[in-house]
Amino acid sequence: MRCPYCNSTDSRVTDSRPDTEDAIIRRRRVCEQCGAKFTTVERIQMRDLMVRKNSGKVEAFDREKLRRSIKLACRNRDVGDEQIEKLVTSIHRRLETETPDDTVSSALVGQMVSDSLLNLDPIAFVRFVSVYRKFSRISDFKKIIDKIPEDDDNAVVCKLPKTSLF
Repeated sequence: MRCPYCNSTDSRVTDSRPDTEDAIIRRRRVCEQCGAKFTTVERIQMRDLMVRKNSGKVEAFDREKLRRSIKLACRNRDVGDEQIEKLVTSIHRRLETETPDDTVSSALVGQMVSDSLLNLDPIAFVRFVSVYRKFSRISDFKKIIDKIPEDDDNAVVCKLPKTSLF
């Protein structure tokens, strides 16, 4: 692993630990040349996914871009970084395992994010959908808000919904 400080490729692992769901391994490393400490993250990648945009352009799936979009929708909400990372991992894993092709549509990715955010935080859901669906009128917001189920203390919220509001 290349040291981010001095670019040396000589480093050693001092500590390894899996995350709570064993989907990621964090490794603490020390550079043998400059002594700097840094962390690397290792995760299973089943295949290289590509995303087909509405314009027809195809680009590599970018977990970081997905995480930034979700984090922006969840800004100033009671949603932690760990919840966001779990959501990103869940969506990425579903795309790898549930889609037959290596190229997925941006609409499918957006739908998975929308469905997941609806269960996580309805306000973040509205924020995300307003950008994803390019809302331009107040009536667009009213239509989607009217479709959101009312809070029910006895309701069971599933992590991966089978249906969608769209």
